[in-house]
Amino acid sequence: MLGDVTFKYSFILYFLAIIPIMMFWYWKRNKKMTPDITFSSLKIFNEIKPTIKEKLVHLPFVLRSIAVALLIIALARPQSFATGENVYTEGIDIAVVLDISGSMLAEDFKPNRLEAAKDVIDEFIAGRTSDKIGLVVFSGKSFTQCPLTIDYSVLRNLLGEIKSGMIEDGTAIGLAIANGVNRLKDSKAKSKILILLTDGVNNAGEIDPITAANIAQTFGIRIYTVGVGTRGNAPYPFQTPFGVQYQMVPVEIDEAILQQVADITDGHYFRATDNKKLEEIYKEIDKMEKTRVEITSYRNAKELFYNWALAGLLLLFTEIVLSRTYLRRLP
Repeated sequence: MLGDVTFKYSFILYFLAIIPIMMFWYWKRNKKMTPDITFSSLKIFNEIKPTIKEKLVHLPFVLRSIAVALLIIALARPQSFATGENVYTEGIDIAVVLDISGSMLAEDFKPNRLEAAKDVIDEFIAGRTSDKIGLVVFSGKSFTQCPLTIDYSVLRNLLGEIKSGMIEDGTAIGLAIANGVNRLKDSKAKSKILILLTDGVNNAGEIDPITAANIAQTFGIRIYTVGVGTRGNAPYPFQTPFGVQYQMVPVEIDEAILQQVADITDGHYFRATDNKKLEEIYKEIDKMEKTRVEITSYRNAKELFYNWALAGLLLLFTEIVLSRTYLRRLP
């Protein structure tokens, strides 16, 4: 290896030993060609300046030697690589599944449940360094807001764009879990986590939560369920002809189903009754078990022998032309 250059057939470089052999042979050959004439004095030649041709007498041999060296290097196949190192980090693959139904606008959390959840999730994402995280949203339907990624800036921007009313209203918990499972099922990570946050009861979608949980368990996905909402009644804003009016509505969270979903997948169920409790839950999940993840390395080879071979052939051609024309030696 030479700097960032490697040689596919490095053993060929041993043939560079030919160069000093060529030099020795050339020296011996020229020594034999020295005329055996003795002069009493060489002072008469001092004023005679050598011609350009005489100065360049050894140029063909120099060109030939360099050409041979370049061609040998070309045959050794020099290559450069664009490389990425294998990096081992502690991480998990996480699908964040967020309820954006109309009831998430209740203001028992400040400013409301949805915005409070978004703030905590954003802080959760900001605290990760190597985990792949995806984002799924749901109400009456479900869709992927962001697939699994480690580009947290993009993920956080997409999180900020979420608002209630993006999808028809309802609470399709089972469908949301199935969507999150679909994001994680092909993951190579040993630990795959789905964090489901909702404030309601499953009342929409083609898949019930228990069936979806069993599918998740089949793929080795652990589900952490979070029920958000105070106990009792919560203030909910209604738009009226006279402006926004508030009405106390009952908080209905199907905790039994959320607990069962968590138990099936060996996860945990949490209940958040205010902003502070919600923050604590995500901090606890943040400390959950992690697994070693290898970021795949890559090595893209770029062939360099073309330039070496071309340079060698050009020098060899130049040497042949000079040897047979301007620098031709008389027999």
